[in-house]
Amino acid sequence: MTTGQVLVSQVLVSQSSASQTLASLVTVDHESFWELAKVPLASAAAFLIGAVNPATILATILGKDLRKAGSGNPGATNAGRVLGARWGVVVGVLDVLKGLLPVIVAEHFLGTVTALCVGLAVVLGHIWSPFLKGQGGKGVATSLGAILAVEPWFGLGMVVVFALLVWRLRWVAGASVSACLLLLGMGLLTWFRWVPFGTRDTGAWCVVLALVVIYRHRRNIELWISARRDASSTG
Repeated sequence: MTTGQVLVSQVLVSQSSASQTLASLVTVDHESFWELAKVPLASAAAFLIGAVNPATILATILGKDLRKAGSGNPGATNAGRVLGARWGVVVGVLDVLKGLLPVIVAEHFLGTVTALCVGLAVVLGHIWSPFLKGQGGKGVATSLGAILAVEPWFGLGMVVVFALLVWRLRWVAGASVSACLLLLGMGLLTWFRWVPFGTRDTGAWCVVLALVVIYRHRRNIELWISARRDASSTG
């Protein structure tokens, strides 16, 4: 092999190595970009999914305006009050599915951390829907769906507490807050690793969800405290 052939061969090898290196860099950059972008993109999509309000859609189809009837809240409880019990159940099931399905899909394709962010985003979208000018439901059913996807036993515990208190007290808001207090307690136990299940991430996530839903019920809590004070003063 002549000197010229050797030089040409070396140049071709160098070009091939450079192409492979460039392709590797492009692949790495693409993967890095997706790792950084998947959480905000999935969360934004979940927020918009959560913002779609089944109660308002069904009420509009049936010629009602939930914002001007009952409690004025576009959620399952008020839908049942204004549209009838069966429609309230339908709205509740749709709200649960709205929280459940996006989290299951995110968990399967994008991983646990992204799924947790998706679960929180879909609840926030339900509570503060841009399609309803920042208004929305109180997030109980949608949160339940997300929790069932991540920690099913926590969700089942909430359902039991909610059902028992609604049956005993006939007060949906109080039962909802109580179920969220249970979730808050279980989330803290998991976060501090005082129970042999779950992870610190899921524990912290449950705490945040519980606090968001409890905050959304702050008016109900204030009315309950006021009623208790009035009962004490008259008693």
